[in-house]
Amino acid sequence: MKNAIFLLIVIVSCISTGYSNAQSMSAKKILIVYLSRTNNTKAIAEIIHKDVGGRLVALELQKPYPENYRAIVQQVVDENASGYLPTLKTKIDSIQKYDVIFIGFPTWDMQLPPPIKSFLHQYNLNGKTVIPFNTNAGYGVGSGFQTVKELCPDSKVLKGFSIKGGIEREGVLFVMKGDKEKEAQKEVRKWLQQIKVIE
Repeated sequence: MKNAIFLLIVIVSCISTGYSNAQSMSAKKILIVYLSRTNNTKAIAEIIHKDVGGRLVALELQKPYPENYRAIVQQVVDENASGYLPTLKTKIDSIQKYDVIFIGFPTWDMQLPPPIKSFLHQYNLNGKTVIPFNTNAGYGVGSGFQTVKELCPDSKVLKGFSIKGGIEREGVLFVMKGDKEKEAQKEVRKWLQQIKVIE
């Protein structure tokens, strides 16, 4: 009888340990912050949100960028050259309660967009797991992921995800629909499994 009870305790212990490992990420507080101009990065943020849960937050500026593509390109080039950090309208209460922060952004000027730099300067992410993701016009992430690492020296920065979105200069804006959306869902899920955020 004692042996049977002991065996039962061992089995329950093994099952619960496996269960807790599988649930370890879902037990963590997750924040998904993103910047999106043509809604492609927003679409990826929403796909991630469906897979991992947590809180989804769009970054907005006190003074929005101009609608005109050439005007925003010039403004971003000037901001990157001067190191200017635009003021965020978005406020996130109690950032310390989140364990995992996903940070999504488009590639602008082959760099991390200034509003994301503002976010990383404004909030203390020390000790947190930071996971970047990106959409771009086909030229890749540029120095974006590297800059996230540099601005989060005391965070655990996991491998980022990058996917081709729209090409605004050619008038191709939102593309994350139909087959492209299905492909993005598969790629996001594969990436989340690779970095062990989901099983």
